[in-house]
Amino acid sequence: MDRLKTMQTYVRIAEAGSLTAAAVELGSSLPAVVRSLAALEAHLGVRLINRTTRRISLTEEGKHYLATCQQILTAVEEGEDALTIGAAEPSGQLTITAPVLFGQMHVAPAVTRFVQRYEKMRCTLLLYDRVVNLLEEGIDVGIRISELEDSTLVAQQVGALRRVVVASPAYLRGHGTPKHPRDLLGHNCMRFTPVGAASTGGWMFEEKGKSFVLQVKGNLEFNQAAPAVQACVAGVGLGKFLSYQPAPYVREKKLRVVLEEYEPPARPINVVYPHARLLPARTKVFIEWMKRELAGLPG
Repeated sequence: MDRLKTMQTYVRIAEAGSLTAAAVELGSSLPAVVRSLAALEAHLGVRLINRTTRRISLTEEGKHYLATCQQILTAVEEGEDALTIGAAEPSGQLTITAPVLFGQMHVAPAVTRFVQRYEKMRCTLLLYDRVVNLLEEGIDVGIRISELEDSTLVAQQVGALRRVVVASPAYLRGHGTPKHPRDLLGHNCMRFTPVGAASTGGWMFEEKGKSFVLQVKGNLEFNQAAPAVQACVAGVGLGKFLSYQPAPYVREKKLRVVLEEYEPPARPINVVYPHARLLPARTKVFIEWMKRELAGLPG
């Protein structure tokens, strides 16, 4: 007995809801499907399906075995895909989206290296500071710095980013270094509100496992992170950003991170895409590429 083929037949029967429908979908005969089910039940020593002239229903054992078969067949399919992906040269068009600054700093270089490696690929990178509907806008893969809220998509987390408060050493020397988030009420705070987001002036922190929001004030507000970071570098005040945004200036010691012990939980970096069964091989290759490219980013 071919175990995998028998499992595939059983899964098709269960999902189709009848032996006749399963035979049609499998391109087989009804007697062959009946024999396959009978052989499987005899091998296992249990009844998997209760059959009447009009319908079938899974037994409790049948339900448990169905879940097992689905897991095994999925694993086999993924293993075969991995071999195919490794052996084939991907080709065709891919459209990718990412946040503006993160896309400029990290995604665009990774996509450039991807098309250098796979010369038959054509990629379009769209950078937006808004949540894009991948299916409606014809986008294959998205890079998002947030939890996945759309249940029609699959997300694979490749990293996480802290939310940090920074200021220039000159500003801290002149105005003092805040020791607690409440100290920010006496400071000039650069606010960054992405396009389409409500401007609340609130910065989130966490203390002893509890989150709280502090309403800060300042004389500058931006809809893009880059100029807000630049204002902090210039010594105008403090700013709160995802860690990658001020990272080059932190490395160069033009900015210092403060209030680290009060940071809220890190935000995940996800590669998101439509359900895996709908993906062409080129998209799978690209997803694996981006997972490797983004996995080493510091939080």
